[in-house]
Amino acid sequence: MRGMNRSLVSEFLLLGLSRQPQQQQPLFLLFLIMYLATVLGNLLIILAIGTDSRLHTPMYFFLCNLSFVDVCFSSTTVPKVLVNHIFRSQAISFSGCLTQMYFLFQLADMDNFLLAVMAYDRFVAICHPLHYTTKMTHQLCSLLVAGSWVIASLNALLHTLLMAQLSFCSNNTIPHFFCDVTPLLKLSCSDTHLNEMMILTEGAVIMVTPFVCILVSYIHIICAVLRVPSPRGRWKAFSTCGSHLAVVCLFYGTIIAVYFNPSSSHATEKDTAATVLYTVVTPMLNPFIYSLRNRDLKRALWKVVHRKIFSF
Repeated sequence: MRGMNRSLVSEFLLLGLSRQPQQQQPLFLLFLIMYLATVLGNLLIILAIGTDSRLHTPMYFFLCNLSFVDVCFSSTTVPKVLVNHIFRSQAISFSGCLTQMYFLFQLADMDNFLLAVMAYDRFVAICHPLHYTTKMTHQLCSLLVAGSWVIASLNALLHTLLMAQLSFCSNNTIPHFFCDVTPLLKLSCSDTHLNEMMILTEGAVIMVTPFVCILVSYIHIICAVLRVPSPRGRWKAFSTCGSHLAVVCLFYGTIIAVYFNPSSSHATEKDTAATVLYTVVTPMLNPFIYSLRNRDLKRALWKVVHRKIFSF
């Protein structure tokens, strides 16, 4: 009987970003441009770091992983939006919906963990510069990234399995452009108390712990920088953290606004706008934020582009 209850809904309908026909084409073009910019920008970052031996340092190793995660994160939602628009379809299968939700959880957690790891890297570089090479070893960096993948995958699996246990009886319309956990909980005709409790407890711990690590790291960084006698030295130290802080504020601001109250009565338009920011806009902006103020990375990117142009 439980299997029959869950199989009553074999697919969901994604209403997308707007129900106004005149807005569909501009939104399609906007999403296509942003997705191409996301993929191209992040792949250039990965290629530049991989081909320049001077960038084979912990900071750029974590940035390379962040770029890879951002490409995957954006690819989890945007291609489905584009395909649905081309084929004039809103359908996504039940299994496809759960798969999309799994990767969203996993990759959002990875973004979360990598931002915390990058904050720790900056803390060691600024507060303990003489011990940086001995503390941030290749083994530790690899372990931090691998551990993040394991925890993110287990967390995503937990929420996906809990969602798979729910019953969806008749209403299968999701007022969103992807299978987000909050709209799915509202559609369920079974008790969602456990799901909501896990989001507010275990999910909150997964989100808050790295955020606290970032705050603690930057408190120590600020204290260390303020002790630098030279204004130029203070500015140079702060400038290495500016890009990371901008990404942290954008990422956490939208995540907290959407997910920390799954039963809230927030307007759907506000939730959708916030999710567009962290699923589409943030992955697109990250390469620009990190490269614009980084001379070494800009030099490596220019070499990659210059080499590709002349190879053609």
